[in-house]
Order: sequence, then C-alpha cells, then structure tokens
Amino acid sequence: MSIYLVTLGVLIATAVLAWAVSLVTRDVSFVDSLWSVFFLIAALIFAVNAGELSVRGMIVLALVAIWSIRLSLHITVRNWGEGEDSRYQAISAKNSPGFAFKSLYIIFGLQAVLAWIISIPLNAAIAVAGPIHLVEAVAIILWTTGFIFEAVSDHQLRAFKADPANEGKVLDTGLWRYSRHPNYFGEFCIWWAFWLFALSSGAWWTVFAPLLMSFLLLKVSGVALLEKTIGDRRPKYADYIRRTNAFFPGPRRGPESTREAQS
Repeated sequence: MSIYLVTLGVLIATAVLAWAVSLVTRDVSFVDSLWSVFFLIAALIFAVNAGELSVRGMIVLALVAIWSIRLSLHITVRNWGEGEDSRYQAISAKNSPGFAFKSLYIIFGLQAVLAWIISIPLNAAIAVAGPIHLVEAVAIILWTTGFIFEAVSDHQLRAFKADPANEGKVLDTGLWRYSRHPNYFGEFCIWWAFWLFALSSGAWWTVFAPLLMSFLLLKVSGVALLEKTIGDRRPKYADYIRRTNAFFPGPRRGPESTREAQS
C-alpha cells in the first residue's frame, strides 16, 4: 500500500479519536492544538518507512518536530480554560442541529485531509537520501527565519495580552510593527522551507503543498478570517491597517498614532 494512503489513514484515525474526545468535552477548539501534531505524525510515518535516514532526513524530521511541538504547546497554553473558541461557536451555529456529528468531517476530518496534502513534500524531504547542498542551506535559513518570526511574535502577543494596561490597545511594536500577522508570515516561510528540501530531493511537483498553505494563511483561516470582523469590533484598527503591511514585513507607512486593541 502507498505510504501516502497509509499516512492518510493514520491521520483520519487520529482525527476520529479527537472527535470522540470532543463529544465528551463538548468543545472542538482543541483541534487547533492538534493541527501541527498531524504533520509530526506524518513525518514520523515517512521516517519509519524510509528506514535509515540521511543527514538531510534527520534534519527535516527534527525541524518538523521542533515546529510542531512548540506550536501545539503554545496554542494549548493560550486556549487553556478559555472555553470553546468563538470561531467554532459560529460554525456550530451555522451547522446546527447535528453539529456534534457534522464536526467529524467539517472540523476534524477536513483538517486531517488538509494536513495530509500539505505534508506530502515531507516524504521526499525525509526519505530521499542526499547530502547537504546550497538548496538545503537556503531551506534551513528560511525555516529559521520563519520559526523566529512565529515564536517571537507569539510571545510578544501573549505578553501584550497578559498586561491589563494594554486593554483596548493594539500591539504595534516588535515584529507587529512591521506586519499585522508576523506569526502567519513565519508559518509561510517554514512551509516553503520544507518544500525546498523536497525540491532538492527531486520532488518539485509537490509545490502544490506550500501554495495551499499560503492560500489558507492569506485567504481562508489566517489573515482574511481574523480581519473579517475586527474592523467592526475595533473601529480604529483601520489606522493600524493603513500603516502596517498585512503579511510580508515592511516599514511603517504614515505618522504614528494611538495604539488600539487588535483582538
């Protein structure tokens, strides 16, 4: 059986188990913590199937593990004790009655399939033996850049929200001064870095994976979703939008103004 089909089966089984847990907890929000874990599971399956790994394979597996564990822990800590996320409450309202069952494919199954598609370059990156060349060096630099952006911006936002003095303000310092979504930009870099590893392994055709991730970050679950209603909730957020790049980091535009809340 194809390793890709095996991986899909394991990810779907994981999703079904997580869905069963959500029936008990009555909260599907923890699927956010599971998202990055799907990729680690896929990477481990690819590694086991490959047998003895090359240096490149071990590096890619380690990078996936570092990214996955950090992101999952961050989201788990952030959401702990907060109740079901408002996004999922809205999805539940639109798909009721019967959301408890529908969430199996609307939430858990969909995320498992998306993670499977996006993880496909990891098989070539991990399983195909090869030395470290210029492409791998560029990939490591790009991954490191993305990881720093994602981890540092997450830390900055968490610290900002934890300070009561920032109630009603926008975080427009640190990395958030140069991009309205530096964490998503970091994720973007990480997945294009993984594709570069696959490219070096000859799997150029897996370019659909980082393209899909980029589309999700920009148009579906990332920038577009977060900013869809924030203007209504935070009228002066429009000024932050006017002065700050949405995604790719860049210099500020126009004069500084009072900071307002962004979430």
